[in-house]
Amino acid sequence: MYFTGLIIAISTFLIIGFFHPIVIKTEYRFGTRPWWLFLAGGIICICGSVCIADEILSSLVGVIGASLLWSIGELFAQKKRVEKGWFPMNPKRKNEYQPIDKDETLCPLSKGKSIYAAKDNEE
Repeated sequence: MYFTGLIIAISTFLIIGFFHPIVIKTEYRFGTRPWWLFLAGGIICICGSVCIADEILSSLVGVIGASLLWSIGELFAQKKRVEKGWFPMNPKRKNEYQPIDKDETLCPLSKGKSIYAAKDNEE
C-alpha cells in the first residue's frame, strides 16, 4: 500500500490548522507589521520545495510556503475581525484600530459594504 497521499493530506490539514492560531496571536501582539516575515518565509519555503528530492518533504515544505503566503491576507482580515469586535483587541495598540461598520466586508481587496449588507437594505 502507498500512504504518500494520505500522509500529505493529513499533514496539510494539520499545517493549515497550525497557522490559524499563529495569525491570531501575531495580529494581537504585533498587528499587521510582520506581514513581510510571512512573505519572506513563504517565498523561501516555496523555492526550497522545488530543490527537495523527497516527494513528501517537498510537498510539505510547499504547503508550509503556501500557508505562510495565505497568512498575509488572513493577518489583515484578522485586523478587520478585531475592529468588528469578533476577537479581542490588544489594549496596548488601541490607536491602530478603527471601528468599522458591522456590514463592511472583511475582504482587503473590496472597498465598501458586504454583498450581504446590500441585500439586507433592499428588504
